[in-house]
Order: sequence, then C-alpha cells, then structure tokens
Amino acid sequence: QVQLAESGGGSVQAGGSLRLSCAASGFTFSTYSLAWFRQGLGKEREGVAAIDDIGSTTYADSVKGRFIISKDNAKDTLFLQINSLKPDDTAMYYCAAYPGPVAHGLEEYEYNYWGQGTQVTVSS
Repeated sequence: QVQLAESGGGSVQAGGSLRLSCAASGFTFSTYSLAWFRQGLGKEREGVAAIDDIGSTTYADSVKGRFIISKDNAKDTLFLQINSLKPDDTAMYYCAAYPGPVAHGLEEYEYNYWGQGTQVTVSS
C-alpha cells in the first residue's frame, strides 16, 4: 500500500525558510517520479517542483531560485527546501508520486498517489 506523509510545515515570517519532508512507504521509492504541489485558499492546486528517478528536477517559474527539491532514496524521503518565503507561498503543500516517468512533471493529472498535506503559512 502506497503511503505518503508530509511534515515540516508551520507558520513563519516573510523571508524565512522551511524544509518540508515526505516520508514514503509501500513502493520502490527510487523508481518513481515525485513532486510537490501546493494549494492556497480559494486557488487551484499547482505544481511547484518535481524530481525524476535519476534526480533531474523541474520548477515552476514562481519558485525558481527559492525552492529546492531533493530526495534520499536510502530513507525513502522527499524534501522541499523553501527559502525567502513570501506571503503568496501560504498554502497546503502536498507530495505526489507516480510509478514511472512523467512528461511534464508539474501537472496534477500525472500523479496518482498523494499525501494529506502540510500547511505553510507566511506572515508579512
């Protein structure tokens, strides 16, 4: 049974940093395409960062230079380092997984496994 569990969210001031984690279980983590999505209040879910099985990364333009996606295959854990946080980054952050390559990386329909999310709130 595939399970994804996010952690590391919280309330921070603008300019601060957070490191989100997504602990995975029930599948061969190293072979999956993985991504982070976020959904702000009243907004659609958007992809912010993705990483494939060999470690190639993709970022949304809105987060390039501030967000870093990485993974530890030995610990079956996906990470998202978020720097220079802005109030617009306030959202529920979700990790997602797919058992194979994906075409784009940041499209919601490409992933079939999702975590429950961790809330990030940024105050100005």
